[in-house]
Amino acid sequence: MLALVVLPRTILSFVAFSFLTVISASIKSDSTMAMRRAPPLLFPASAKHTATVIFIHGLGDTGYGWAPAVENWRRRQRLDEVKFILPHAPRIPVTAAEGMQMPGWYDILALSGKVDDIRKDQDERGILLSRDYFHGLIQAEIDAGIPANRIVLGGFSQGGAISLFSGLTAKTKLAGIIGLSSYLPLDSKFSEFVKENDHNHQTPILMCHGEEDQVVPTSFGKMSYENLKKLGFDVTMKLYPGMPHSACPEELDEVEAFLRARLPPQGDKKSEL
Repeated sequence: MLALVVLPRTILSFVAFSFLTVISASIKSDSTMAMRRAPPLLFPASAKHTATVIFIHGLGDTGYGWAPAVENWRRRQRLDEVKFILPHAPRIPVTAAEGMQMPGWYDILALSGKVDDIRKDQDERGILLSRDYFHGLIQAEIDAGIPANRIVLGGFSQGGAISLFSGLTAKTKLAGIIGLSSYLPLDSKFSEFVKENDHNHQTPILMCHGEEDQVVPTSFGKMSYENLKKLGFDVTMKLYPGMPHSACPEELDEVEAFLRARLPPQGDKKSEL
């Protein structure tokens, strides 16, 4: 599930590595993780830093895969107070790829495009380890002075799935959660996990999905949306006709609008903790 970001007049894939303003974040690896992690990519805020977006790539990709989208948002100068953190997944053996090692947030047992195959025998241990890692990134931002209500967690495909799970079980109330071409992992046990930290029932969630997605079936995205709706979460879903397992300019505009609404400029105004 590689992140292919389609921007106006150009198609940029995750192999595009030349970004002038990208620097490595100084966030340390989670000591509880057995695997080694590269530091995330960090795009500093153009103005005073008052908010942070952590955006998570999909299976087989790296943080570089979503750097073009971030660069595009930065050029438009509508999110100048936002710092973007793009983490890199560790390389793990992936069962669906016959054990081949690739960047992944947790193991995937099947890539058949069938909902039942994705839902059964999920890598609960890997999902929980990655959740803890992202909770650590969130806490690092809070410790650095950014309130939780000025932090958005989002991602694409497997990154969107772990964003939904990690965001909805976060230890503090976030500003927003985004899941693109994704689903809710461990959905059959989700109610048990959310009881531990149920701070984000009223947090706005944006889910987007292509109607021709054959990798993470559109029906699975809809099922996750409907389940969250039934549980009382504040979730919105946008569908894109003809779009496969990828992103499109209209979707990226929708994400930008969501970020602007959830993280409005503050200037010298202080957010309450």
